[in-house]
Amino acid sequence: MRELAKPAGIFDRDIEWTELARFAADERPGATLGVVSGRRRQGKTLLLYELARSSGGFYFGATEATSTESLRRLGEALGAFVGAPGPVQLPDWAAAVDALLALGRDRPVPVVIDEFPYLVRAARDLPSIIQHALTPGRPERSESRARLLLCGSALSFMGGLLAGSAPLRGRAGLELPVRPLDYRAAAAFWGLDDPLLAVRVFAIVGGTPAYRREYVQDDAPSGPADFDPWVVRAVLNPARPLFREARYLLAEDPDLRDAALYHSVLAAVAEGNASRGGIAGYIGRKATDLQHPLTVLEDAGLLLREPDLLRTGRSNYRITEPLISFYQAVMRPAWTALEQRRGLEVWRRSQRRYASAVLGPRFEEIVRQWAVGFADPEVLGGPVAEVGTATLTDAASRTSHELDLVALGEPPMGDGPRPLLAIGEVKWGRRLGLPDLERLARLRDILRGRPGVEATDVRLLLASAEGFTDELVRVAAGRPDVVLVDPEVLYGR
Repeated sequence: MRELAKPAGIFDRDIEWTELARFAADERPGATLGVVSGRRRQGKTLLLYELARSSGGFYFGATEATSTESLRRLGEALGAFVGAPGPVQLPDWAAAVDALLALGRDRPVPVVIDEFPYLVRAARDLPSIIQHALTPGRPERSESRARLLLCGSALSFMGGLLAGSAPLRGRAGLELPVRPLDYRAAAAFWGLDDPLLAVRVFAIVGGTPAYRREYVQDDAPSGPADFDPWVVRAVLNPARPLFREARYLLAEDPDLRDAALYHSVLAAVAEGNASRGGIAGYIGRKATDLQHPLTVLEDAGLLLREPDLLRTGRSNYRITEPLISFYQAVMRPAWTALEQRRGLEVWRRSQRRYASAVLGPRFEEIVRQWAVGFADPEVLGGPVAEVGTATLTDAASRTSHELDLVALGEPPMGDGPRPLLAIGEVKWGRRLGLPDLERLARLRDILRGRPGVEATDVRLLLASAEGFTDELVRVAAGRPDVVLVDPEVLYGR
């Protein structure tokens, strides 16, 4: 199997490229199917275009068009690819799919159909046609080594392509999501060496690669002192594409038809209403009426429902895209002023909202990402299998306590309780001290008597962007059960 080297122009994405290259270069006989999905601007098209270019494969980018026009465009692209004197005549989609499979008669060849949902919108039976074309034993499949890759950005559609009773279920040999860059990779991509600055930028633009390249033309903050001017000129500037991007993210998904309702749901979550009841109260609807919009936003990859790790049946919602949180908290309430180019004024008066509704929650999420993805297992007492938040009720005092971090270990064999590795307190704008450690210690004592988790050796994690009191640092130095995490630790400095 020939190894395809990742092109120099692709940042990070080593795992994604390795999987795509392995799939494309598979020498075994028989055409195969792969599905690539992910929100827009994550670099899917670049990955697939470079895969086709590096391997001599075929790439076709679908557009919003009628079925007849799309067949004509595809025929023109096929004719140019095989060196025919003119377009390949494709009377229908069955003939088109067979023509694509025929490209792999002599060798393994990736055949990329980008923005596949556009084609299905005009030809609803296309997935069934592909299912039939890939029927085992059919000569068009068995005599081909075409590696058909279907790609799309409509997550609700792509998520259902291989699910349940969908025609293509069981046909795919590759199902590859292309997700945003993690917070460390995003800092490297933006060229940010200062951890605090990296957190501030990530809290706005997250890990979407296109936001730096196409949307702000490589305009990154030159240092901490340039952060506020950068926000005004690159994010709150009506002349920059990033200004309206959060609105377009909702408009692009065909399942998000009631834009006002979905914006209100997202605004509720951005304001800290994480439960279904809290969201319902914020927007003035019954909780039972929110099942559909919440499901649609989840399917679109804009909301994530996270279970309470200590209470079965309870869950909270979190906005996955930082730019949407920023838009809902800072931009949407002041949209008219921003359109009038009063970005500096809006930003100055939005500092408290930015810190509480955007920066604080995103810093908590970064700490949880660190715990599950970057922390040395010895630091937290073992490999972290799952991390999240929880609400702990103290029956004795009839009080509830929010835990910003709960880290669970790998489930044991059999029906035993899961090991609880760590509980944590995370604060962006406050130094943490001994009272915070003592609070966590009391909550640990409560947990040690609870069924469902093994809490005999629980680490106490305290994370702060402002640092820790000298007294807490001294105590932590002599206690292996206390873990202090600051931005330097988060970014591996």
